[in-house]
Formats: sequence, C-alpha cells, structure tokens
Amino acid sequence: MYRLLFSQVLSRIDPERAHHLAFGVIRRLPALGIGRLVERYTAPAPELGVEALGLRFPSPFGVAAGFDKDALAVVGLGNLGFGHVEVGTITALAQPGNERPRLFRLIADRALINRMGFNNGGADAAVGRISRLSRLTHRPVLGVNIGKSRATPVERATDDYVRSAKVLAPHADYLVVNVSSPNTPGLRGLQELDSLAPLLEAVRDTAGRTPLLVKIAPDLDDAEVVRICELVVRLGLDGIIATNTTISRAGLVTPAAEVEAIGAGGLSGAPLAARSLAVLALIRAHVPESLCVISVGGVETADDVQERLDAGATLVQGYTGFVYRGPLWARQVNRGLERLRRERGVAASVT
Repeated sequence: MYRLLFSQVLSRIDPERAHHLAFGVIRRLPALGIGRLVERYTAPAPELGVEALGLRFPSPFGVAAGFDKDALAVVGLGNLGFGHVEVGTITALAQPGNERPRLFRLIADRALINRMGFNNGGADAAVGRISRLSRLTHRPVLGVNIGKSRATPVERATDDYVRSAKVLAPHADYLVVNVSSPNTPGLRGLQELDSLAPLLEAVRDTAGRTPLLVKIAPDLDDAEVVRICELVVRLGLDGIIATNTTISRAGLVTPAAEVEAIGAGGLSGAPLAARSLAVLALIRAHVPESLCVISVGGVETADDVQERLDAGATLVQGYTGFVYRGPLWARQVNRGLERLRRERGVAASVT
C-alpha cells in the first residue's frame, strides 16, 4: 500500500513538504488518542531490548537526528515502534537553515541529498519540550544532538556547544556532539584533533552525568577515524555515532547531470551503506567492547540492522528509509529482527 502511495502521490510532492505532512500526522498520534492503539501493533518484542549507556532501549533500532529537529514528535515516533529518538540537530541560536529547495530524492538510488543547514528553533525554545518529555514514563529513549550555530565563528564553536549542552544535557537521556554535517561552513573542520579535543572536553565537563557521544563523517580517512577513537577513549566519552551524510557522489545510478543540478549537500541512504559499515568495523576494532557505537547510514531492512549488530554496533539508527518504507518501517524492522533471532535459535538448537 505505501509503495503505491509513494510512487503515485508522495514522490510527486516536494520532499520537504511531504516530510512535513507525514511529520504532522506522527506528531498528532498521541493527541488523537490513537498512539497507544498503534503501539499495540508496532511495539518491539521484549527480547529485542538493549542495555546501553545505562539505559534500557526497547529496540536496537531508532530514529537518527534530522527527522525530528525540535523534539515535537518523540512520543509519536515511539508509538510507531522506534526504540529511541535522537532529536536535533539543535543549535544554541535559532536559525532558519538554508534556502529552499534543500531536500532532494534520488529514487533510483533509494537516497536523499539534503542541505538543510540545521534549521531549528534553538536550544532555549527546545528545552521546555525536552524537559517535559524527560518526565514521561512512557516514551522512547531520548537523545539530543547539538551542533554549531551558523552565526557563531568557528573559533568560538566550543562556547556555542557548551551553551547548548548546559541548557539541554540535564534533560537528555544522552547527548551527541555533531561535528560532521557538511551543511554548516567550517563544521567538519572541528573533527581535526586540535579542535575536537578541547571541544569534547568542555562539553563533557558541562554534560556532567549525561552520557556523551560524538557523531563523525564517513568522509574521514581510516587514520582519522582511528585517531578520533583514541581521543574518545582517552577523554572517557560514552560512545561514537557513525556516520553522518557523505559529500561523495560515487557509484550513483541517478544520472550525473541530474545529481550535479541538485548541487551541494549531504547524501544519505543506500549508497552510504558500504562506507558506514566499514567505519563501524574500524571503530569497533579500536575501542573497548563497553563503548557504545551507534551505526547509521544506508540501513533500511531488518537484515541491514542485524548486519550492523553483528559487526559490533550497540544500536542502529535510520532516517532515509522512512521516505521509502513509510510509517510502518520500524515495525517491519522489529518484526524482521524477531524472525531472524528465532531462525538463529532454531539453527543453534539443531546444531
């Protein structure tokens, strides 16, 4: 049903407008009084639960940052079966983001290109909602992803992140420092160790007891990834999220002229899968088993999620698959994971 709806209707609508239409429905699920009814159909089985970051995740599969930028639909997304929701990216200062159009589908590649530019209402506007969410007993795990305000000079980035962390960390289940979006000028340069080390140290000290992770780009070379792993361990951070979107356009099925006409932005979806998986394996080889590693990039099916878990991911996130799979995506993944575990159990008992 959703496949037909997408091909005949949604694919003909501007991608950002389509997102807002779907987001509005998800946001209203609790208010309409049907969220719990939906959840009876979508909730993950108890055996899928994961203990990580001192928290209980109902499912290893969650929503990556970017889908719910201002923490407006967290409960609704939980109703759909996601085990955690990472909101943001939230910046210290409110900002409109880049000019439209800024979100594009590459349907043949099951991918997106975005240059949203951290459009959000800012930390001060979000803290009230996040604080109220933190007090709810029935909700998914809540991650908060913070980034640099566009108006803040790169040399003052640490102060900007610290301001957001001070406001938001007390109400987050975990906090993420995003230094890897390609859509804020100068941001990815913060992944260089001379900049990254003092930034992460300052945010860590501000976050206090809230678990802290850093989100990195897939476009780092392997040696840079290893150096960040060593830094994360040395600073005593709680985890790494790998990976953000890529600036690469290699291997796309969509005609090159069409891709070139879209212009700059981060590519997400299926073409990112191989690099994201490779970065996951590299990280897991260089950090302790206890460190939380969240894998994101090119994940769409239960088999994809299980592959990341088998490769050492603690948790897995998705976003682009929502566009191509629809509102029952989390249910499909959770049911698929349950099936895979049953099949493995049967195979183990036979052998």
